[in-house]
Amino acid sequence: MRAVGMILAGGNSYRMRELSNKRAIAAMPIAGSFRSIDFALSSMSNSRIQKVAVLTQYNSRSLNEHLSSSKWWDFGRKQGGLFVFPPTVTADNSFWYRGTADALYQNLDFLKNCHEPYVVIASGDGVYKLDFNKVLEYHIAKKADITVVCKQLPPGEDVSRFGVLRMNENCRIEQFEEKPMASDANTISCGIYVVRRRQLIELIEKSAEEGRFDFVRDILIRYKGVRKIFGYKIDSYWSNIASVESYFRTNMDFLKREVRDYFFREYPEVHSKVDDLPPAKYNPGSEVKNSLVSAGSIINGAVENSILFSNVFVGENCVIKNSIVLSDVYLGDNVHLENCIVESRDTIRANTYYNGDDGIKIVIESDERYVL
Repeated sequence: MRAVGMILAGGNSYRMRELSNKRAIAAMPIAGSFRSIDFALSSMSNSRIQKVAVLTQYNSRSLNEHLSSSKWWDFGRKQGGLFVFPPTVTADNSFWYRGTADALYQNLDFLKNCHEPYVVIASGDGVYKLDFNKVLEYHIAKKADITVVCKQLPPGEDVSRFGVLRMNENCRIEQFEEKPMASDANTISCGIYVVRRRQLIELIEKSAEEGRFDFVRDILIRYKGVRKIFGYKIDSYWSNIASVESYFRTNMDFLKREVRDYFFREYPEVHSKVDDLPPAKYNPGSEVKNSLVSAGSIINGAVENSILFSNVFVGENCVIKNSIVLSDVYLGDNVHLENCIVESRDTIRANTYYNGDDGIKIVIESDERYVL
């Protein structure tokens, strides 16, 4: 492959509320047995990108444990490999990553020692499948300085969480707004970029000299009239999980057959770290409808339109509807959950009732705060 991969996985978001108290957004569980970062890693591996660096920072313990072996994504090669780079205190630098551009700057030696001519930069909070070879071919054909992968959202969709862009008839980006309060445009950046390695080094060094630390504001927006920045539109499934509402909706999308088939049955596959657990057990009297139940779970009650991650125990006469239950949760008898997200390593006392009538309720009942 002619590119090296850089995954930005160090950020935090207040929109995730209590869910980001335990783990980085890139480590958020998805679809029963995956983590958010698995989708970016799998896309890079399937695109034959052999060398990938993950830049971690906030609440990174869980994410670092997930990335402890590169074999799950087939990066365990003599050539290339998977590298995890948290902020490092050095003789001339004691800062945490102050932004996406600064994260790249603090790991510039890695890029300088690479031999691949291009760099693919991706965020760790997207759920998608993408062939980066097609993006790279497009980038070369357009003779672009930077290519931004983008997607058109349905009319009326909230775009305030994203970078919003406008392109001319040749797909060159003419306007770029980062997280606007309101916009009549609905084409957004997916947080995935392709740029020539030597040019990226030059841009990052210049930004650092000027005390600029954000890749979007200080490079994409600042240079949009100077450099040739093009957009590459995708029409396949893509979702960003960096808010409670989008995280809940993305997981619920996997209850749709077409979404499950796209990710789980169609080539190429999505890879993840695998735990050796027994299959889910459904005891007499249990009832499960349109749900994903992961390995190690034991079901005694009713589960409908929900996603249960690994090692979940559902007590007798429980009712779980339209909810997400993360790993290692014990639900006592006669528990009722509806429109909820239950945090991992939790114990929900018997005879309790939770209903997110006015939104999505995050349930944290036990005193355990161990990272999963």
